[in-house]
Order: sequence, then structure tokens, then C-alpha cells
Amino acid sequence: THSQKKRGKKIMTQGSRLHVQGVFLGYRRSKVNQYENTSLIKVDGVRSREDTPFYLGKRVAYVYKAKSKKNGSKVRVIWGRLVAAHGNSGTFRARFRNNLPPKAMGSQVRVMLYPSRV
Repeated sequence: THSQKKRGKKIMTQGSRLHVQGVFLGYRRSKVNQYENTSLIKVDGVRSREDTPFYLGKRVAYVYKAKSKKNGSKVRVIWGRLVAAHGNSGTFRARFRNNLPPKAMGSQVRVMLYPSRV
């Protein structure tokens, strides 16, 4: 929560969370080939294929820290989008503007709850 001043009184306002946690599992692959342009994402709370349509088209952010500063910050983001369901256990395929680096496998991503299609 964060506070906000209004006419001299301090009012507590509830912060709203605009993302759900997810995990970057790896790249889409077959027995021999690996397709780095498609990442597999597991979203918290999604356990079956029936739960996936709500999240299709949602934006995904991989947030990481770099050594050097850019625009006054060491924090950087690679943006992507959930494009399809993968399998029957609630996993998604995602496309990112730049392919996610291999060191990101197993790390957290943020699945934004926008754009909304409701």
C-alpha cells in the first residue's frame, strides 16, 4: 500500500497488482531441434488448457539487472507476448522482441494483466 495526501488528511489507498508471476522454462523444441524464437512460460495458477484463453495476448516482461547504467538505471526489460497454449498443463508459448538469453531459464517473468479482452 502507499499513502496519498488529500486536503491535509492522510488517506491510505490500496495498490493494485498488474501482473502475475511466471517462470521461463526453456525454448520450444523437439527431440533434435530447438526454436529460440519461442519461449515456454509457466504462469502461476494456470493448471489446465481450459484456463489458458484469458492469458493469450497478455504482455510478458523479463526484468533483469545489468552491470552498466542506461538511462540512469541498471534494470532492463525484454518485452514479449503470450501467443499460444502449449500442451495440456497450462504452459504458454511466448514471443519476445529479443530472444530470451539461456541464463534466464528457470527465472521469474512478469505476466501483465493487460491488454484486457474482457
